[in-house]
Amino acid sequence: MLHRALGSALTAALAALAAGGIAIACTVPLPLLGEAPPFPVHAEPPAAEPPAAEPPALEEPSAPVEEPRGEPEPDPGPDAPAKTLKEQRQALFHTMETRLDLTPPQLSDVERIFEASPVLSQGNPAITRYGMTRSECHRIRVEAGLRSEAHPPCARKNMVPLYDPEAGETADDARVCIDQFEFPDIACEYPVVHVTAREAALLCAAEGKRICDAHEWEGACAGALHGPEEEYDFSVPRPLATWRHNHDREIVWAYGPKKDHALCGTGMPKTPGCIGGGWKLCGSNTYPAGSFPRCVSAFGVYDQHGNAAEHMNLPLSPDELASRGGTGSTEMKGSWFVFLRQEAHEDDCRWRAKNWHPSKLMSRESHENYHLGFRCCADVEAGDVDGGSQKDPGD
Repeated sequence: MLHRALGSALTAALAALAAGGIAIACTVPLPLLGEAPPFPVHAEPPAAEPPAAEPPALEEPSAPVEEPRGEPEPDPGPDAPAKTLKEQRQALFHTMETRLDLTPPQLSDVERIFEASPVLSQGNPAITRYGMTRSECHRIRVEAGLRSEAHPPCARKNMVPLYDPEAGETADDARVCIDQFEFPDIACEYPVVHVTAREAALLCAAEGKRICDAHEWEGACAGALHGPEEEYDFSVPRPLATWRHNHDREIVWAYGPKKDHALCGTGMPKTPGCIGGGWKLCGSNTYPAGSFPRCVSAFGVYDQHGNAAEHMNLPLSPDELASRGGTGSTEMKGSWFVFLRQEAHEDDCRWRAKNWHPSKLMSRESHENYHLGFRCCADVEAGDVDGGSQKDPGD
C-alpha cells in the first residue's frame, strides 16, 4: 500500500542520516501514515464547564404594615377664648355633646350641676390666660401619632383599664377604668376647675361614673393598681396613716422613675396679684388636656402631674371606699401648672397630701379653687353607656 511504502522510505532515510553521523533523537515512535497519534497534537484544552448557577435567594417575606389603631382625634374647633362664663359653658356643653358618649339625660344633669354654681368653669374668662391653644395641642398630638381608640373592657370613651401587672394581671382582669384626661375627659379641652369635691362626685355620677378612690388614682399614675388592703391603714387616724403611707411608698412618676417637671404642663405663672385662690384674682392658666404626650402613665392616663390638681375620695374605713359604693374624705392629688416655677409640694404618683382643706367628700363646704379639677372612674361591671348603674353619691 502507498502509505506503507512511504513509511519504509522514511525509515530508510533516517537510517542513512544516522550512518552519516547525524544523531536523531526520537523517543516516541511515529505512527504510520493514516494511523491515529498516541496523544493529541495541538489539542485545545477541554473547555471548563460553567459553574452551576446558584438558585435565586429567597426573599424574606415582608412584615405586614400595621394599620394605625383607632381613629384620628377630631379637630378641637375654634381657638377664640370665651368672653363670658355663659359663652364658655355653652361651648363646653357642645363639645361634650359631640365628643363624648353621653345620653341627653346625662348631659342635662351635667348642665344643671354647672348652673347651680357661680364659678364652676374652665377658669374665669376675664383673667385666665391659657398655656396653649386647642389647635396647638391638636397639632402636637397628631405629630405624635396619637389617636382615639377603645380600651376594652372599658365601655366608655376615653377610659382605660386599671390592673396590677406586678401580680401577673392583664387588662382582661381589670375591674375599674379611669378617665384618660381631666374632666371633661376630652383631648385638647381645658380642665374644669373651681369645682368642689361634692360637685366632682355629682358630675361623675351624672355621667354614669363615680369619683375615684385615692389608691385608684395612684395606681393609674404608677402603672400598677394595688388592692385597698395594701394601700390603707384603717386602724389609725388619718395623719398617722398618711405619714406611714408616704414613708413606705414607691417613689415614681407617671413618665418614669426620675422627676422632670418639664415633661408636663407645669410652665405657666400665676396671675399677677393672685393670693388665696379666689375667682376674681386668680386665672386658671392651664393647658389643653393631653398637650404633653410624654406626660402619660403606662396605662395611658395623661396630666397626673401639672395642669390641674385633682379631687379624689380618701376612705377612712372600708365602707367609705367609692369602689364599694361609699364616700369618705377629700384628697387632692397631683400637681398644677406652676410647678416648673414653684414646686409647692411633692407630686410623685403615690404621695398623699397632709390633710389639706379637710372635709367630708360630700360636704357642701368642700374646697374649690382655680387650679383644682378632677377625673372620674367607672367600675367595669357597671360602666355601661346608659348610666344610672353607678350609685349617686348624694343618695
